[in-house]
Amino acid sequence: MSKIKTAFFCSNCGYETTKWTGKCPSCNLWNTFVEEVIDSGIKTIETWKDYSGEKKTSKAVALNEVSSTNEKRIISADTELNRVLGGGIVYGSIILLAGEPGIGKSTLLLQDALLMKNITALYISGEESEQQIKMRADRLSIMNENFYLLTETSMQIIFQEIKKIKPQLVIVDSVQTLQSNLIDSSAGSISQIRECAAEFQRFSKETNTPVFLIGHITKDGSIAGPKILEHMVDTVLQFEGDRHYAYRILRTLKNRFGSTAELGIYEMTGEGMRVVTNPSEILIHQKEEQLSGSAIAASMEGLRPLLIEVQALVTQSVYGTPQRTVSGLDLRRLQLLLAVLEKRGGFHYGVKDVFVNIAGGLKVEDPSIDLAVISALLSSYEDIPLPQSVCFAGEVGLNGEIRAVNRIEQRIAEAEKLGFEKIIVSRFNKKGFNKNQAGIEVIPLGRVDELYRYLF
Repeated sequence: MSKIKTAFFCSNCGYETTKWTGKCPSCNLWNTFVEEVIDSGIKTIETWKDYSGEKKTSKAVALNEVSSTNEKRIISADTELNRVLGGGIVYGSIILLAGEPGIGKSTLLLQDALLMKNITALYISGEESEQQIKMRADRLSIMNENFYLLTETSMQIIFQEIKKIKPQLVIVDSVQTLQSNLIDSSAGSISQIRECAAEFQRFSKETNTPVFLIGHITKDGSIAGPKILEHMVDTVLQFEGDRHYAYRILRTLKNRFGSTAELGIYEMTGEGMRVVTNPSEILIHQKEEQLSGSAIAASMEGLRPLLIEVQALVTQSVYGTPQRTVSGLDLRRLQLLLAVLEKRGGFHYGVKDVFVNIAGGLKVEDPSIDLAVISALLSSYEDIPLPQSVCFAGEVGLNGEIRAVNRIEQRIAEAEKLGFEKIIVSRFNKKGFNKNQAGIEVIPLGRVDELYRYLF
């Protein structure tokens, strides 16, 4: 038996050192280092030679000898998950899904596994009992004879069951509850998370079986455990949304098999997660009467065009320092746009309280909503409603110019599909589309003062 090896880990960020240190050099917090066993001397590594009947041999090959074929994928019944993953679940991939507690991570993956009738799926739960998961499955009203359930936290027992069932898809809920006897520390510690994830990574690659790992997040929103966990997996998905809203957003933080700019939108219902196929209709709130301070932005999330409503409220400041409050938008971006209106347009926002909200609970990073934000601010400032048939797509520069945005044809097509009559874009976008072919009136403008004169 070889010597037991230990190391010290920061319980906040996962920084590793050979001796105890008072202050972590990575995150600068004090008294966060704990000692953990990283090698107990027990060498019982799982082998998967007899799992698929194929024996893999490791040898160096020339790059031009490797055949370039497309990755084989499992196409699930969940179209949003397929889009976010880049076209489906890749065989042999390991995917980490993280999110707030109670956001619906377990429900989403349980529902997707139950819907795949022709795939043998194994759902491993270290957090809930079999009865709890059965209750959730009954609520989803989906039956699947090829779906197996295992409530266990020991890695050795889990892999024994995997060898018996030989599933084609494995879901682990969650990686923080697993424990390997190769490491002498409690479940959820940094060394246990790293070792358990490494064992599942080895299993996934050697058997060509896709594995979903559900992960917890810390109070500051980052994924719990060592940073190496995100490096080990092929895809990192973030499941987010306000629990007071019914809508959930699935984002890609890392993807080795597709784009990281894609977005999936779900609605949480009593029967599980419902796929939202046309989110623009939901994000545009229908109003009986026209009110000031509301503008529609034609934005893009990945390859998907979205029409979202931007709401602004400008009021006289009662206190000495005016308030700047935003929801779903970067506060610094709002301050930049207010400075542009003050300097280039002559509007006195310095004595006004400004509140901006993106309807529907979305967080938008696309700079093309600048034009809609400025239009909503001007509408609320003048207390004049904007026409309901107009939407906006353009970025605003520091000199007050309206800059061109990408994929303008898709934005125009989405606005036309939802019944808008006009779309205001940058004058420099003329090369990106044919004005005569567009089904709605395209109004190109070059500066913010031109926008003000056109609207008011």
